[in-house]
Amino acid sequence: MFQQQHPRPAPTRFQVTDLNGLPALLASLMLALMPVSGAFAQSRELSSSGELLDGIAAIVNEGVVLKSELQLETRRIAERLKAQNTQLPPNDVLLRQVLDRLIIQQLQLQRAENVGIKISDETLNLALANIAERNNVSLAELPALLAREGVDYAAYRRELRQQITIDQLRQRDVLQRIAVSPREVDAFLARQEGKANLREDFLVSHILIPVSSTAQPAEIETAQKLADELHSRILAGENFAKLALTYSSGQQALEGGSLGWLKGGELPSIFADIAPGLPKGGVSEPVRNASGFHLIRLDDRRGGEPIMEDQTHARHILMTTNEVQDDDAVRQKLLAIRQRILGGEDFSAVAKAVSEDPQSAIEGGDLGWTAPGNFVPQFEKVMNDLKVDDISEPFQTQFGWHILQVLERRVYDATADKQRQEAVLAIRNSKLGDEAELWTRRLRDEAFVEIRI
Repeated sequence: MFQQQHPRPAPTRFQVTDLNGLPALLASLMLALMPVSGAFAQSRELSSSGELLDGIAAIVNEGVVLKSELQLETRRIAERLKAQNTQLPPNDVLLRQVLDRLIIQQLQLQRAENVGIKISDETLNLALANIAERNNVSLAELPALLAREGVDYAAYRRELRQQITIDQLRQRDVLQRIAVSPREVDAFLARQEGKANLREDFLVSHILIPVSSTAQPAEIETAQKLADELHSRILAGENFAKLALTYSSGQQALEGGSLGWLKGGELPSIFADIAPGLPKGGVSEPVRNASGFHLIRLDDRRGGEPIMEDQTHARHILMTTNEVQDDDAVRQKLLAIRQRILGGEDFSAVAKAVSEDPQSAIEGGDLGWTAPGNFVPQFEKVMNDLKVDDISEPFQTQFGWHILQVLERRVYDATADKQRQEAVLAIRNSKLGDEAELWTRRLRDEAFVEIRI
């Protein structure tokens, strides 16, 4: 099966980089979920007889959603849901859900254009290369692979560019505004002490019955009654995914409410408080937060074992080429430096004096303890092949020329470190889940939207 994944957050220098620092919660998007609509198509053509070949489904500020876009996207989603054996809601309900998604997508792309977010061809090609690599093909072979899946490459490029644009907009408007302090992390871990939730993965679904921030008591009561009714219907055996498709206003409604597999540290706060305490297949009673009333189902859970890592402690010296010295000149300099160190000079002192890596030079070239996958492949291969205390011959990576020394190796229980990292994610995502819903709602509330169907 074709696999697509958006880039992880950009790490520090010498680490593996994919693209542009997209957050983990926003970076996993399956091909099946990619929309196939043109976001800013606004024209309708006339046939030779003067008959309109298309119609407008909705006006969205200065843009439109065409009926053909809506029909095509609805048909594609219906086919995917059928393939997943998910019972479809009535066609008018599915149309409404798909139209809502297309409207939100267009609002996001319009805002991205207004604030100047543009995805370069270089960034797009890097994302495509990453997707190709995950599918064990070259970038040149990717169009043929997509064609075998029935996907037009030009359309796929356009839609991937749109999705990266939206991800960067969310990062700008939502994620970058969320801060996590060490005190919050300490408090979170104290609350979680003795629990394995952060080391577990959860498969969670949910239904959102929205409540506006300006809702009157009668509106709130109506929403709560609907949530209570849905809860009763689910307990009586009705299909959760079908009810989500029909009634949910959550961003995952067209996936039957499924959020997919999330690590304990990635669960939004309302889910983190409830999902771990549910039995497999269990559904919570309606829970209210700023977005509205939620029904949460725990579909499955896994993991919880200790995390053991083979770690390496290494240091290096980096030198780069310039107008004065080419690759051969830099390599010869590093050969001479290596001989000086082998002859008794202190590696740390030499690194502080000559290394051009600003992050490690002040530490005598020390890179600290690192786990597999932290460095670019060329660097990691040399490091893995070295014996402890040996110093490598000069070698080249995309960052320049290096010599490298391995100081120590260990098998390390990284569970506590991972818990702290995941605690940061948990806090960020608990804020992100709520903020993203509210942000999306504000975009819609502040926009001019006229439904024409």
